[in-house]
Amino acid sequence: MRAFIALTVLIAAVFCLMPPSSAQVGFDRRGGDYTNFPVRSGDPAVCASRCDREARCRAWSFIYPGAEHPATCWLKSQVPPRVEASDAASGVRGAGVIEPRNQTREFSIDRPGGDYRTLEVPAEPNGEACRHACEADNQCRAWTYMRPGYVEGGARCYLKNRLTPPRHRPCCISGVER
Repeated sequence: MRAFIALTVLIAAVFCLMPPSSAQVGFDRRGGDYTNFPVRSGDPAVCASRCDREARCRAWSFIYPGAEHPATCWLKSQVPPRVEASDAASGVRGAGVIEPRNQTREFSIDRPGGDYRTLEVPAEPNGEACRHACEADNQCRAWTYMRPGYVEGGARCYLKNRLTPPRHRPCCISGVER
């Protein structure tokens, strides 16, 4: 009995040290699709939740909207390996959506208000051009990059002359500069 308890404790310790099997923004899982559907809200959490409710689903991929296509959820009957993809989020059944952690960027955060300038910027995974535009402007205190597909046209950068409270929105990446 002691050996069984010791083995159970050892296995639990190993699982605690392993990285969690969670969804990650910036990765896709290609293949194994059995259905797909548009996600009107553009939120990858909708995709994760739907997978959790379907017995057949083992994994999912969410493709952020683009200028040419809506946000789309792909449910999978197997767990394909993940590959880097800046326009995607993916995970396995039962996993929540984990945004990248970064000191200079707030992923899935909008800072509505305080806009004094709007720019069209290239579509990119981390809002780098928007951050640089804010750094180069003495009036800029914060910025929000809106991914393409959430507004007409391509990606947008909103420069802000005051700080506003953050609000969770999957469309956006924000940052505070000064």
